Amino acid sequence: MRDRNITILTKIVQYTDEVSGTISRFGLDLDKFKSDYVAKNAIAMSILQIGELVGSLTEEFRLTYNKMPWRDIKALRNVAAHAYGNMDMEILWVIATVNVPELKSYCESIIEENA
Repeated sequence: MRDRNITILTKIVQYTDEVSGTISRFGLDLDKFKSDYVAKNAIAMSILQIGELVGSLTEEFRLTYNKMPWRDIKALRNVAAHAYGNMDMEILWVIATVNVPELKSYCESIIEENA
């Protein structure tokens, strides 16, 4: 199980890199993000994938490493998948620029701790 969770975390880190890579590639700020549907879709898809992966972490893992709101991250996946057109783009921007880097850092620290 431990290896499974670490594999999942590694994939989550890859998607967090895709979010930051999309921001860099398109030179995004909030206004550009709001007006660029390609960038919005790319970031939303990466966040959706992160939520999908979080849902695959074991319950024991989520209880042990509880400094991240795993349930909320998984719930965001459902919003991105089923209510994307109703998402607040300013909130999505904050998630992409603040929460995703925090998630990346947390996942990397767990991976390092378990190496």
